[in-house]
Amino acid sequence: MNYQSEIPQKGETAGYQSHIAEAKQLVAAKDGTWDGINAESVARMRLQNRYPTGLDIARYTAAIMRKDMAAYDADPSLYTQSLGCWHGFIAQQKMIAVKKHFGSTERRYLYLSGWMVAALRSQFGPLPDQSMHEKTAVPALIEEIYTFLRQADARELGGLFRAIDAARGAGDRAKERELISAADNFQTHIVPIIADIDAGFGNAEATYLLAKKMIQAGACALQIENQVSDEKQCGHQDGKVTVPHEVFLAKLRACRYAFLELGVEDGVIVARTDSLGAGLTQQIAVSHQPGDTGDKYNSFLDCEEVKPGDGRNGDVLINRNGKLLRPKRLPSNLYQFRSGTGAERSVLDCITSLQNGADLLWIETEKPHVEQIASMVDRIRAVIPNAKLVYNNSPSFNWTLNFRQQVYDAWKGAGKDVSEYDRAGLMSVEYDGSELAAEADERIRTFQADGARRAAIFHHLITLPTYHTAALSTDLLAEKYFGTEAMLGYVRNVQRHEIREGIACVKHQNMAGTDIGDDHKEYFSGEAALKAGGAHNTMNQFG
Repeated sequence: MNYQSEIPQKGETAGYQSHIAEAKQLVAAKDGTWDGINAESVARMRLQNRYPTGLDIARYTAAIMRKDMAAYDADPSLYTQSLGCWHGFIAQQKMIAVKKHFGSTERRYLYLSGWMVAALRSQFGPLPDQSMHEKTAVPALIEEIYTFLRQADARELGGLFRAIDAARGAGDRAKERELISAADNFQTHIVPIIADIDAGFGNAEATYLLAKKMIQAGACALQIENQVSDEKQCGHQDGKVTVPHEVFLAKLRACRYAFLELGVEDGVIVARTDSLGAGLTQQIAVSHQPGDTGDKYNSFLDCEEVKPGDGRNGDVLINRNGKLLRPKRLPSNLYQFRSGTGAERSVLDCITSLQNGADLLWIETEKPHVEQIASMVDRIRAVIPNAKLVYNNSPSFNWTLNFRQQVYDAWKGAGKDVSEYDRAGLMSVEYDGSELAAEADERIRTFQADGARRAAIFHHLITLPTYHTAALSTDLLAEKYFGTEAMLGYVRNVQRHEIREGIACVKHQNMAGTDIGDDHKEYFSGEAALKAGGAHNTMNQFG
């Protein structure tokens, strides 16, 4: 069954008048017992909640991602973007801002970062990105995000409905029709979430159970990595340990089974490889014959040849091409890969994942360098031509220093004089106005477009943006408010900007749902409703 056709798309939802007519017919059939129900109010409430369950959302947004992936295949300039979020309110404000500035949410998603769940949402307090937080916090955050996005829909549509009432009261039929058309063609704030399931929080069964919860909460795309679940590290930390392909593929299949069980046939799986920076494995892969997946994985192990009879107590030995080899085993009981094999292992991981049900790839790198990424993607696409990436535009990178050094190296390689620059000190403010800094900034600006064109990056995300923006804005407010500016520090640096930039949250009562609640009070109680948004509400000071 194709669930995409069952989910209303932009402009395809049952119309305002159709909802009213249907509700009128239903009320009339109840022999007067429902006469207190207003059909137009029913229509409004239905339109304000077009996607009532998480599965409705997952099916709708999965179809969006599939459409966007096809569009990207035809035109790589049509890449997609997202920002990481750790609270429903943050996600809501992002999408309100996107609609405000660009008029459309198309090709703009949300990313749910396991790092931020660990750091900001665990009952244990702030934790590192090592899968120590409660796994139930992840689906709970997905549900919270979509609750806030649905509320954004309800709030904006509520404004349209009040405008319809005003136009009707003024006898302006043309304006009324225009506003009803706007309601019929309303673009929802509901967008796809790419949700981080870490390494699955356990074995394949545990991965399946968590995947189901995440999909039921609304996730249409699950990102899973090939690290050992109980040794999981942040992708930009040391000490990463990978698992053999068959172990990882079982978890990919677990995610797919979860999607299929719940009827989300368009569900997207993002297979992430941490092999570029991972030098260890927890186990030797099972191999049945030369050249199989297990044999390829084991071929990267750092081994020494052992003669028959020279084995030590407790040795693990493997037979390769007639030779007896002892893989190097650390005191932690982990096995070591040969140095310099990370890129080869990453390519093998990606090809194997795509050949076994993954839809998108994620290659975790140590720096943002288009050609480094492309060098691996070219090898992957030689086998699977439509391979596409999700790429982490991570705040863990020093973007300024990285790109200034890239420009420095390019200039030096081209024979240009770079004697006035200190490569190690290029972060210094003294270089901010330089020609080198200007070129580096331009490369940063075009990094996403360049990566989409050259390195098959379909989706660019920033994992932790609002972790940093919250800290930065709070630092500024604290400095000004607790300093000599006092209340002016808030007014000048926050409220005045909100008013002049048209930030919806300046009317925080409205954002929190006061007007939605007032509408409901009127639906439920009629003229007896005691509403909060009257003439004496101070939010009226903001127009």
